[in-house]
Order: sequence, then structure tokens, then C-alpha cells
Amino acid sequence: MMDKTMKGRCGPLTYELQHATVFWNGAWERRNITISDGMIVSGAAAPDVVFPFDNCLILPGFTDVHVHFREPGFCYKETIATGTAAAARGGYTTVCTMPNLNPVPDSAANLAPQLEAIRQTARVHVHPYGAITVGRAGERLAALDELAEQVCAFSDDGSGVQDDEVMRRAMCRARELGKVIAAHCEDNRLLRGGYIHDGDYARTHGHKGICSESEWGQIARDLELVRQTGCAYHVCHVSTKESVALIRQAKAEGLDVTCETAPHYLVLIEADLREDGRFKMNPPLRSAEDRAALLEGLRDGTIDMIASDHAPHSAEEKAKGLAGSAMGVVGLETAFPVLYTALVRPGLLTIEQLIALMHDNPNRRFGIGDALREGVPANLAVWDLTRQYPIDPASFQSKGRSTPFAGWTVWGACRMTFCDGKPVWGEVV
Repeated sequence: MMDKTMKGRCGPLTYELQHATVFWNGAWERRNITISDGMIVSGAAAPDVVFPFDNCLILPGFTDVHVHFREPGFCYKETIATGTAAAARGGYTTVCTMPNLNPVPDSAANLAPQLEAIRQTARVHVHPYGAITVGRAGERLAALDELAEQVCAFSDDGSGVQDDEVMRRAMCRARELGKVIAAHCEDNRLLRGGYIHDGDYARTHGHKGICSESEWGQIARDLELVRQTGCAYHVCHVSTKESVALIRQAKAEGLDVTCETAPHYLVLIEADLREDGRFKMNPPLRSAEDRAALLEGLRDGTIDMIASDHAPHSAEEKAKGLAGSAMGVVGLETAFPVLYTALVRPGLLTIEQLIALMHDNPNRRFGIGDALREGVPANLAVWDLTRQYPIDPASFQSKGRSTPFAGWTVWGACRMTFCDGKPVWGEVV
């Protein structure tokens, strides 16, 4: 623990993390890690603070390429401060924030309030997305040139770009700028008022369904545009078996395509639905066949990464059942424990595969982050995988409390998170 006499010391502290098993430069090692001036170092002077982490793992800080932090414009749902606190508790040191904000980050001037909030209040690294179109309205291209150097990629997430020509022009410009188009794929013509999957649960319980083609049909459209433009293209929150098949074929063709899915699509299906807003998200929970296809896509490399799609809303907005509640659930604080418990412990994935899906692959695609090794910033998290506990939304750092995993018993507690060598969650924070 921290020596209380050190808390008032000027300048950064030197930390030593001892006795853990570390995922070190892509392999497991039993070793200590010394952090000085924010960096992982060797041969430093005696540490100011020593943490014994017997029986723990030290993993690279995760990267989530799909979060909604709601600031500016909707701070009653979430802020940069509360969202990054949730990220730190979940073992994340890098997140990418979606552009459904007010103002929409469709120009340098409209991005500026978000960048200032990040500068002032973020606990972890935050990389904003820039909008594809003005106001995310799908009609005119945003000021992509102004945004390019300040954003991780371009997305209209929350809305699919409906006009083929607008998307083609966006892809051409993104390619010229060296940026990724990250697409929320949803054909509005096929929604027909739906709000859960168009399957057995919807028919049995009298709900309006969202057909799978509303997702995979627009993916097929976009992949044809990628063939024409050569754009670097990323598909957000894949949920259907047809989407996986399309992306697998595109990769076999050599197209520059990646995709993500979210924890809830990997461990839940429509049969798990309840008449409760905490089970409502977009895309919706799909069928058992869709879940099986997603898992196969993880194993064969078709699906590159897992992102939480952390989407907080107020309690009132989520208290109106499946029909009336806002779309979206929170996930930063539950993602790794849920995936470790539901996929790694039963042997569906290895922990090394999960680390690649939550760190290596998103970092490679979006050009952010490093493996744990000497000479890089200390972005890491300490996990006790022997700790079992129930998920309690009342304990969340996020303002959002709506999760389908409330009450689940999971394995894996994050004891500490360091971002650029600074403790941002855990025993000294």
C-alpha cells in the first residue's frame, strides 16, 4: 500500500508491482514491473510504493473502440469524467467515443468542446470519432479534412448512412485522408417500428421486430462500395450470422475490412429477453444461431475485436419496458469479467484470444497503444481472477445502471488500473 508520507511528495512516484504473472510483450512471465515517470522501466532507483500482487495477472490496458460518453450535450446520462472512471474500473486505458453528441463533432469547432472536456477530466486516453455527415443527418459530408488529425476515425454511429452516393463519397475522402470509416449498418426502410429481434420472442410476446437484413443488407451495400473505393472500413456491433458471412467473404477477397461485436451478443440471445429496458439495445439480441456464428467468427478471425458499445441512459429512460425504453446498455465495468466467466472459463476462447480481441487487434486497427514491455507508457491493469462476486449496478462508476448482467455472478476483479503510469483505479486512487 502507499506510504502516507509519500502522498504529499512533489513529482511523480515510482511504483513497483511485484509477484504477478504478466502478459509481457505477448507472452506470460512471472516478473515485477517498475513504473517511473509514467514509463515501464528497468534499473530504476528504489521504488516509492510497492504493491504485492500475488496470484494476480497484469494485463495490458484494454481498448474499447465503441463507447458513448454523452458529453457535450447529454451530461445527465454520462460525462467524460464518469465514463472514463467506469473505463478505468473495467481495466480499460483507451476508449473511442462515438459522435452522437450535441454539438455533433462534424467540424473542428464542434469537436472542440469534447476535446476540452477530455483534456480537463479524462482519467484514461479518449480518442473521439468525427462524424461522417453534418449533424449525422446523412445528407452532406462533415468537414472531414478539419477533423482528420484529431479523430480516430469517422462514424455516424447511432444512424446508418442511408444514401449510397453519400457513403461512396465519404469512403473516397476517408481513403485520401488515411482514415477508417466505422459504420453503424442499419437500413431504415427495413425497421418498420421494430425494437427487438424479429424472432420467436417478439412474435410470442406481441413486440415489433427488427429483421436481420436491416443490418446485413447495409453491410453488403458498404462492402460493394469498399470494392469500388479501396476504403479502410470497420463494421460496428455485428450481431447476425449473415453479417459474419459477408465479412468473412470480404476478408477472403482481400478487402481492408474489420469488425467488432459486443459482449451481450456473445453470451445472450433473444430467449434471454425480459420485459425490462435493460435488455434493449441496438442491434438487438439475436437468435442462438446468430450467437453461434459470432463465436465462430471470433475463433476464425472474422471478428477482430470486442467493444462494449457502452451506452448509458437515465433511469427514467430505461424504465419503460422493451417497447418504450431508450436503446442502449452500459458495459465498460462488466465486459472482461462477463467474457472471462462465460467464454474463457468454459473453454470457448483462451485468455490470450480475449486479450487480442480487447487490446491487440483494436490497437492495431486504429493505431493506438502498445504491448507491455520496457520503454513504453505504463497502461495496464491488475486482475484477480480468483475473485468471484455478483454484478451490482449500484456500485458502478458510470452514471448508467442499465445492464442485462445485473445479478450475474462473475469471476475477475480489477484491483488496479494505471494509465500513463498514474493509478486511475484501485488501491491508491
